[in-house]
Amino acid sequence: MWTNLAKRASSTLRNNFRVSSLSPRFCKPQTCKTFQGFPEVGVSQSKFVFHEGFSCSSSWSWSWMVLGRGHASVAEAIESTDTEDDYDEVQKLLEEMAKAEHKVDSSSYKYKLLKRRQIESETEAWAEAAREYGELLEDMRDKKLAPNLPYMKSLFLGWFEPLRNAILADQDLCKDSKCRMSHAPYFNDLPADMMAVVTMHKLMALLMTNANGVGTARVIQAACQIGEAVENEARIYQFMKREKENKSSHLAPVEQSGKLTEENGEMEQKQSRLRKRVAGLMKKQKKLQAMGIIGRQDDWKTWGQEAQVKVGSRLMQLLIETAYIQPPTNQIGDGPPDIHPAFRHTLRTLSNESQRETRRYGVIECDPLVQNGLEKSARHMVIPYMPMLVPPINWTGYDKGAYLFLPSYVMRVHGAKQQREAVKRAPKSQLDPVFEALNTLGNTKWRVNKRVLCVIDQIWANGGRLADLVDRENVPSPKEPDTIDEAEIRKWKWKVKAVKKENSERHSQRCDIELKLAVARKMKDEEAFYYPHNLDFRGRAYPMHPYLNHLGSDLCRGILEFAEGRSLGKSGLRWLKIHLANLYAGGVDKLSYDGRISFTENHLDDIFDSADRPLEGKHWWLQAEDPFQCLAACINLSEALRSPTPETTISHMPVHQDGSCNGLQHYAALGRDKVK
Repeated sequence: MWTNLAKRASSTLRNNFRVSSLSPRFCKPQTCKTFQGFPEVGVSQSKFVFHEGFSCSSSWSWSWMVLGRGHASVAEAIESTDTEDDYDEVQKLLEEMAKAEHKVDSSSYKYKLLKRRQIESETEAWAEAAREYGELLEDMRDKKLAPNLPYMKSLFLGWFEPLRNAILADQDLCKDSKCRMSHAPYFNDLPADMMAVVTMHKLMALLMTNANGVGTARVIQAACQIGEAVENEARIYQFMKREKENKSSHLAPVEQSGKLTEENGEMEQKQSRLRKRVAGLMKKQKKLQAMGIIGRQDDWKTWGQEAQVKVGSRLMQLLIETAYIQPPTNQIGDGPPDIHPAFRHTLRTLSNESQRETRRYGVIECDPLVQNGLEKSARHMVIPYMPMLVPPINWTGYDKGAYLFLPSYVMRVHGAKQQREAVKRAPKSQLDPVFEALNTLGNTKWRVNKRVLCVIDQIWANGGRLADLVDRENVPSPKEPDTIDEAEIRKWKWKVKAVKKENSERHSQRCDIELKLAVARKMKDEEAFYYPHNLDFRGRAYPMHPYLNHLGSDLCRGILEFAEGRSLGKSGLRWLKIHLANLYAGGVDKLSYDGRISFTENHLDDIFDSADRPLEGKHWWLQAEDPFQCLAACINLSEALRSPTPETTISHMPVHQDGSCNGLQHYAALGRDKVK
């Protein structure tokens, strides 16, 4: 299904790489140690909804590691290509839907096709990326395409097998009944290949988007996310594995006088009914009932967050011990390669000046060479919670709704047990209006404004610097003064510090923009997509997809528009003019409605020029406070005014109307007014 990246790389990239062999000591499993500054974690057990898992059966050697310089493409999910047999239920569902497609009308056919793609995006994203990696790995070995491989992808190729081998060695130790390592009871629930994939992918995603700064992540946060992802994959993997074994055993007939025994026949029928029921529930979007069947059959004991942290921290430790990087410097041919760890674990101090207390916490940091490649890696990321291609499942409970297979929770509690339990205890009659509101938001159809996206892509390809897009180049570091004057040296140090801070902020913004554009490019050809919503602890609704959504920055709002258009009518045309003036702002948004309409009508030439020649014209839209939304409004208004009947023009433009806040609701809350 996926194209061969190696072939594309060989024709589009011209970077130089070197191939080096590392000593086996780099992947030798170390004795299990605890991260310094890693607090003991004790939390209650919690339930999760899990998505599809996959097996790994390849046994690649790791006698080489591709290293060098080039463009980045981080977070290639890595796994073997032999995955189809481990999720028979989903495959059966897809096959049934494929057979039924030609029997239904066009609208039903389109929905079934979109649903198939949605299921694949939620359950097969990791496996598809793994297949692509397998093809790339074979081409690398057979055709020697290393010089054409992007830099970060080459690092992942080198990190994978040492990490996998270290996990395998650790799993062998955990099988010993005398092993007392805290993660031992859970470490063999998933194949080493898949554990390596999850560890690298999750950690790199955290390093790319973490609030502590790009290139750093708190140990606890990373361990929780890695451990939870491993358990999610392990549960379904174990269930499907057991079902496959049962199916195989019952297919081998045990004959007595030419017939199956009554006991085996009943068992076979029972297992067949179970598989059909699970597949049927999946087909009908009844994910929770299907997961309930799985839960009753596999007797899976939830790990709990404490065990997740233990597994995640051990996997991170193995990655730190086995992942190395080689700087792209000119080295003497006969000398040893300059190799050093790609990640390191450090301690940071959080001080409280008022109480004169300090607290230390662990942080994972990546090498600057790895960090420099993060901003160009978004297009290769496997982002689980993408916008949905079909309407989300209606919310009916705390963890019942939204995505078909991915774990979904109606409130973002961030590990707060009290909040989670409060939502679960709330009466259904009290939550029904909330669920209804979230369902309404989630069923709104969106699409990508291709004309605005095309303009953004052109600006970004030319280095940014326009319409609030960050400069893609770093600020050059000031030269050290050739003097011994302490005042001059001190001034120079302050300038260096300011430049480093500016470059760090630019780096973070570039990563953010790359992620948003990667999602926009992926969704641009879809007729419509949906954003499942949930709540924060204050009760505010937000899309579950975190990057490109309608509550984001001007960039996001300019790219997105409603998929279902409406005729403007006289009222709509009036509000579109007001909306454009609001987006231009600069004091214009403080005028009366008639004043804003007059402003728009007085700048029609500028509006037409902005719509026709956004990058070659007078750039009037760039003067707006929200330039990309202003550009989208200019395009829509130009189409309407140039139409013979502007009122009948179909518009997809979201027109924002903010409600005023005069504080009365706060007084009402203080006075404990009753809600009617």
